[in-house]
Amino acid sequence: MPACLSARIFAPPPLAPVRSMAWSQPLVWLGKAVQDIANAPLISLAHGLALVLIGALILAIGHNRFWLMAGALSGFLVVGPVVATSLYAVSRAIERGEAVDLGLIHRSWTQWQSCHASGRGGYWCMVQFGALLALAATGWVLVSASLITVMSPVHVATVQDFVRHVVLAKDGQLFLQWMALGSFLAAPIFASSVVAMPLMLDRRVSVRQAVLTSWSVVLANPGPMALWAALIVLLTLLGLGSYLLGLVFVMPLLGHASWHAYRDLVDASAFPARDEAMEPAA
Repeated sequence: MPACLSARIFAPPPLAPVRSMAWSQPLVWLGKAVQDIANAPLISLAHGLALVLIGALILAIGHNRFWLMAGALSGFLVVGPVVATSLYAVSRAIERGEAVDLGLIHRSWTQWQSCHASGRGGYWCMVQFGALLALAATGWVLVSASLITVMSPVHVATVQDFVRHVVLAKDGQLFLQWMALGSFLAAPIFASSVVAMPLMLDRRVSVRQAVLTSWSVVLANPGPMALWAALIVLLTLLGLGSYLLGLVFVMPLLGHASWHAYRDLVDASAFPARDEAMEPAA
């Protein structure tokens, strides 16, 4: 391979500059998200209701198949940034003073069909990223199931078995190992996705650019990002612990807040907006 071609392939792509934030900034994002929900309550809460209905369906199908249910729920949470795509579009429209209606939601989920995958930052890059997150979720489920199957002294088949023999076990070692493994695998997923989807919705960037920008954000703001990750976990657990009903509010809250996190943390003004007219390829 010629040296010039090799350098072109492996050279890092141009990235948007990132800003440093105070450690408490995630609380500001949540406050702005509450305002977005107040400005578009029906559309925002409809997203949360849809998530609850899907979760209820998962519970109905997999209530006595622990790993099927755990896999579906954890996979759905991992691809949450993709599911929240139209919530980012709602926050952007509110920010611009544009109309927030069903047409906006339709466009945010269908425009990628008219722009093919490429390094030009087409909507297909969002689909590609969602597929990568789904693959990561599948990997976590397989690794998690293998750990519990091998290490648990009894067979774990239901949620009750998991709670009784893993979460509430006397020594608690297996649960600690399971949590540590989950944190180890979740950390790079969080670092790769914290602003990736809002950035790809807003600007014409590739998956590689979006992921590297997300990593830059985390490295530049370890304290605020640690708090943001903890808030995401805590609010999600509260939503799940309320028989999923809390997700009606939690899901749009986190979706809108993620948009404001992106806007605060990333200066993407040098990249063309996604909704700008695009010149045909040469």
